[in-house]
Amino acid sequence: MNYSFEYMDIILLAMIAGFIFLRLRGILGKKTGFEGKVSSQFEKKFEKFNVKPKALNENFDEEAQKNFLQGAKIAYETIITDFSDSDNKLTASKPLLGKKIYNQFKEALKEREEKGNYAEITFIGIKSAIIKTHKKVENTFEVTVDFVSEIITCIKDREKKIISGDEKKIKTVYDTWVFSKDIKSNNPNWLLIDTIT
Repeated sequence: MNYSFEYMDIILLAMIAGFIFLRLRGILGKKTGFEGKVSSQFEKKFEKFNVKPKALNENFDEEAQKNFLQGAKIAYETIITDFSDSDNKLTASKPLLGKKIYNQFKEALKEREEKGNYAEITFIGIKSAIIKTHKKVENTFEVTVDFVSEIITCIKDREKKIISGDEKKIKTVYDTWVFSKDIKSNNPNWLLIDTIT
């Protein structure tokens, strides 16, 4: 008799779960791989954070540049801190790096790890980020940005002895980075393709 009650409980729970699943599917819909056209309200909000390929092709105006720089600052901090953290691996910044830069950074990190060294960084902030040039190159759009930032950084060995840098001194860093985006791609990500010293 107890077994029959257990089976009834299982059947009842399965029916409830099925009902909830069908209700959620009806409300949220299902992912099919093609999501169709996004609502105009969402599209307007999305445009604030990503410069679309058509906009790049036609006109990289003041508003587009402002939105681009917001993303470029986030990318800059992400890449700097990821390259300079203690694990000697590129994780958070990998989707933001072009193949050439990724390989260069990976090689530098490999060399640092082989020596038994690691980096410590405190990112203070970006003092300025200015678009130096922007141009269309075949099917890509390239933007060169001058960054001025403040960081505290040092390299330590296995015994945690400082071999370069200063763990207490704020350093002003000047970087010129080149970002690129495929005009034909719907991927909103810009890639860091070069660093100029």
